[in-house]
Amino acid sequence: MTAYLECRALRFRYEDMMMCFDLAVDRASCVAVIGPSGAGKSTLLALIGGFEQADGGSVSVDGKEITAAPAAQRPVTTLFQDNNLFAHLTASQNVGLGLHPGLRLTDAQRRDVEQALEQVGLAGFGNRRPAQLSGGERQRVAVARCLVRRRPILLLDEPFGALGPAMRQEMLDLIDALRHQHGLTVLMVTHDPADAARIADRTAFVAEGQVVLTDATKDILHSDLPEIRDYLGR
Repeated sequence: MTAYLECRALRFRYEDMMMCFDLAVDRASCVAVIGPSGAGKSTLLALIGGFEQADGGSVSVDGKEITAAPAAQRPVTTLFQDNNLFAHLTASQNVGLGLHPGLRLTDAQRRDVEQALEQVGLAGFGNRRPAQLSGGERQRVAVARCLVRRRPILLLDEPFGALGPAMRQEMLDLIDALRHQHGLTVLMVTHDPADAARIADRTAFVAEGQVVLTDATKDILHSDLPEIRDYLGR
């Protein structure tokens, strides 16, 4: 069976490292991407999202190649560690930017914004500005902005790394609930294997610009491969 999201020999040169990624992700699954710093985890997401252009190979979604497509035309939305909220805009306006950069929204789109804020637990917070929100609440606004874009693939590039353990787990559980509710396909870069264990069906281990192994998360976290054992400190 063909994977929903697939990278084949996806090449990218960064300084003196030639990266080459092969990865297959099933529809509506959550795959964690772990590995040492500088291994290429964020680069892989940037290539899928269209923020970097590959030197070769392909990215396809549901059998359609998107390798050359501009980022805005890909069925993908990305949540970064820096939530990229505008301080002078309200939570509703920041979410609305996912629908129109000039915030010229229809009544139906305004309702979509309200619904997205409700789904992330921020009903009634629409008029607050980022300074009036906690770190976790700001990330919830960023998640709501991803939701209104209605893209089937959600890329998470360590978005919860700055949060404390309890808030981090809460945000991971929110992502997992939204994935099941909306049928999202999630690819999550994380430096914490506990994140993968909490919500990821499968995990891809990346080292030196390659996906070394992809398997069920529990099997990756107990793998006997030396690279993985060293990374996990076992």
